[in-house]
Amino acid sequence: MRYYPKIIGERIYLSPINLDEDITQYTKWMNDNGITDNLGVSGTLYNLEKEKAALEEIRDNGYCFAVIRKEGDVLLGNVGFLDVNHIHRNAECGLFIGEIDQRNLGYGKEALRLLLRYGFDVLNFNNVMLHVFSFNRTAIACYEKVGFRKAGARRQAYFLNGEYHDELWMDILSEEFHGQGK
Repeated sequence: MRYYPKIIGERIYLSPINLDEDITQYTKWMNDNGITDNLGVSGTLYNLEKEKAALEEIRDNGYCFAVIRKEGDVLLGNVGFLDVNHIHRNAECGLFIGEIDQRNLGYGKEALRLLLRYGFDVLNFNNVMLHVFSFNRTAIACYEKVGFRKAGARRQAYFLNGEYHDELWMDILSEEFHGQGK
């Protein structure tokens, strides 16, 4: 089996990353400015070896998952927790959907809800935060629908294509997530 359903939703499931088979796809995505502009890494060049090292790092030192569409077991993207602090019960999360034709279909929102349920109910987090750039309105709307709130901003912290953009921090508490009936 190529993927291993760990956290199962309605249309997608989260699986451990399958490095051997998916490294080419991840490398393609990490060289797509439509993705990397939003992740803040457009100035980085990724080859297979560099992407493999990056994926091994997040796989081995965090809780990162491949986002898989149930229908056809199709790799859609990646979601996970980084900078996990079990003492203070917090983490940072990140998400991307790779193929442009698979974005804005609710997969990211479902993946984030599955990840948060895992974080709050299994890993016992109290606070999960993320950062997003102010121009990424689609992502901000997704995060707000899931229940994230703006926690702060670093003004003009990201320079892209000749313009400065704010870096926004958003977070959600366990009680807020569970209060939504998720």
